[in-house]
Amino acid sequence: MATSKYKWHNVYVKTITIHVPEDTYRAFQERAAQTRQSASSLIRDAMDEYYRNHMSAGGSIYDGEPVALGRTLADLSQDDDLLDEMLR
Repeated sequence: MATSKYKWHNVYVKTITIHVPEDTYRAFQERAAQTRQSASSLIRDAMDEYYRNHMSAGGSIYDGEPVALGRTLADLSQDDDLLDEMLR
């Protein structure tokens, strides 16, 4: 039985076919030429980024970028439950 998987950069990958608008693919080709990469490489990178940001489970709080959430509502005091844990 033939398989469409092959090893690429020490990772087994699956060959796929996708249908995209011509102008979208042309934009990838132009960007690829500018960056001296292949359009396939840019598309793989885009798919990897989408997977990491929207589909992968778990992760770490340290994986994300800092986000401003506004002003502090109340300062922590010595009596707060989490202060000791946060200072360790």
